[in-house]
Amino acid sequence: MGRNLYILAATLFLFALVSCGVSFTNIAQQPGSPGDTSLWRTMGLGLFVISLLVTLGGIFSSLFEQAERRAEEERRRKRSR
Repeated sequence: MGRNLYILAATLFLFALVSCGVSFTNIAQQPGSPGDTSLWRTMGLGLFVISLLVTLGGIFSSLFEQAERRAEEERRRKRSR
């Protein structure tokens, strides 16, 4: 599960970079373009924050899986003694 969260976080971070990149280019200021510069920057910042939260979830998921795996190995060692 941790890997899937890392992949999701990387994808969201990529979209955040693209959104911030669009806000600094001339694309967002052309007539007929979707939104304005502040909207692109806000969307990029929001995607960045969400990607950080998903990354934190991936870290916690990996830590809990590792702790559970080590606890199971310890239980098996105690049973075999």
